[in-house]
Amino acid sequence: MGLGERAVSVWLAQRGHLFPWAPVALGLGVGLYFALKAEPGAALYLWAGGLACLAALLTWRAGVILSPLLWALALVAAGLCLGGLRAHMVEAPVLGWRYYGPIEGRIAGIDRSSSDALRLTLDRVVLANVPPEQTPARVRVSLHGRQAGTAPEPGLHVILTGHLSPPSGPVEPAGFDFQRHAWFQRLGAVGYTRTPVLALAPPAEGQWLFKARMALSERVQAALPGQTGAFAAAITTGDRSAIAQDTLEALRRSNLAHLLAISGLHLGLLAGVVFGAARLGFAAVPRLGLRLPAKKISAALALLTAACYLALSGGNVATERAFVMVSVMLCAVMADRRALSLRAVAVAAMIVLVLRPEAMLGPGFQMSFAATTALVAVFSLIRDRRIGLGPAWLRPALAVVISSLVAGLATAPIAAAHFNQIAHYGLLANLLSVPLMGVLVMPAAVLSFALMPFGLEGPGLWLMGQGLDWILGVAHWVSSLDGARGTVPGPQGAVLPLIALGALFVVLWQGRLRVAGALPVAFGFALWAQTDRPAVLISDSGGLVGVMTESGRALSKPRGAGFVALNWLENDGDPASQADAHARWEAVAGTGWPVRAISGKRRAEELTDCDPEEWIVLTASPGRDLPCHVLGPDDLRRTGAVALFRENGKIRLLTAREVTGTRLWTAQ
Repeated sequence: MGLGERAVSVWLAQRGHLFPWAPVALGLGVGLYFALKAEPGAALYLWAGGLACLAALLTWRAGVILSPLLWALALVAAGLCLGGLRAHMVEAPVLGWRYYGPIEGRIAGIDRSSSDALRLTLDRVVLANVPPEQTPARVRVSLHGRQAGTAPEPGLHVILTGHLSPPSGPVEPAGFDFQRHAWFQRLGAVGYTRTPVLALAPPAEGQWLFKARMALSERVQAALPGQTGAFAAAITTGDRSAIAQDTLEALRRSNLAHLLAISGLHLGLLAGVVFGAARLGFAAVPRLGLRLPAKKISAALALLTAACYLALSGGNVATERAFVMVSVMLCAVMADRRALSLRAVAVAAMIVLVLRPEAMLGPGFQMSFAATTALVAVFSLIRDRRIGLGPAWLRPALAVVISSLVAGLATAPIAAAHFNQIAHYGLLANLLSVPLMGVLVMPAAVLSFALMPFGLEGPGLWLMGQGLDWILGVAHWVSSLDGARGTVPGPQGAVLPLIALGALFVVLWQGRLRVAGALPVAFGFALWAQTDRPAVLISDSGGLVGVMTESGRALSKPRGAGFVALNWLENDGDPASQADAHARWEAVAGTGWPVRAISGKRRAEELTDCDPEEWIVLTASPGRDLPCHVLGPDDLRRTGAVALFRENGKIRLLTAREVTGTRLWTAQ
């Protein structure tokens, strides 16, 4: 058999197994849209849309060899169009300047910032002397200082005096793009207030789900005070505003933070509890169980419960994604199809990508589908190969161990890339906690909600609290162990796509050739190991400079610009605090980087001379032309954050704007 014939034979062997590749092709198109340096014009959309339609039409006349390739081409082109369509659909005004003054709006969201401040998201915004067509659809305000005003209440129309500014770009070139994230949330400004929030009008009509969610959260926290109640409110209603930063940090260090987000685990456990309880109920009444399609009715009840949970929890992206996956599984049960299959996972991924293509860029989408794909693949292999898991009494425990190990391995590179840390004892923490979520916490939550209309939820909430107390205890114990948290530098942009595509090839391809997927995975990790962090980082305001030294990055300030400092150090894989990093600043002179950071208008005006090789970073414009490299506020406003590299004896400057390009979210 010739090489060509062999290739055709291998390709034909994939027939019947190609559908799981559909979301991969669609995702490539979405990724292509977000990777562009300039916003596509109408001509490109027409070209891509026409290509998608033409390729889809040609599949009817193409043979079995070309047809899948044409479908892949059509999906890639469609993904590009979907990304652009979604970006234009959410378009809303973005504040173009710094604003200080009265802010009116309706409370549409309540959460907590990374600095542990209560934070309000307001819609129906009114700003003084700002015309409606320039007023953001939504703004987010952190509450600082002593807040003796009105307690935040869902739907309440409030007024406050605060500072607002446009969403900022990446804190470093190729870093997390908050501007893009805010665009898809329709957040046109972010800021803070140190004055009380005052009620302007009582809660308006509507937002009944938001009001019900917050009322339920208050009821749960009244029955379970402290962080136990905050945890319970987070997993039942999605309200995480009461979670303290030390609790959140302990959960992150122990790799249990995923238990806070209402995701596939929670919806899956909830649907499983309802499905199992309904099946047992039908089995207990043989007259009904034998005459009715009990399995399908149970799946329908579980689907209805999951839908109610989705609505009550606020319907954020993570919960929507989980609901789609659970509903696909339950619909497969009702249609007498195999529920746990790669086809079902592919359908769920396609639906999420069509509804929210921007979700593909976030760790939630990536980790959720990585874990689900890996789990389905491994347990399908165990089922198809009839691999024994020991005696019946040992199988549930082994299933939990395998699930935790597989999901942990599948999501570890993604978590490390996005959060720059590795929980070394995460498997131990999950083995001690996740089973309790399934056998106690979620069943107790279902029992509590069922009895709540009658005022009898107390016993169920008490049981739930016992389980959550155990989980919190495990989180604090594991996070306090020596070496519980490891840090890694942020990878280059190509690393995660290489690892993901290689791993998908290993899972989805049929035949021995699948082992070839290990090559891009290995290449991705090799690239990661060779990550070259910038020698110098400069914030977009000029207020913070970081220079790499032998002992780590030295920061120009011990405090201030804390969010920027935290991100720089995390991306370096450096666990030091900002104050510790500032203590290294004296070592900058020995790095060969003549960098000076000068803050304040007066000091900038007093600067009269500098060495031509020096880099001077200013927060105010200098009073005269200088012979050195000067980066002032006007320059940084145009370039965004700046990174400096030394390559072959020359200095290369890379700006955030060069990386992000001119897009809808950067053109404001």
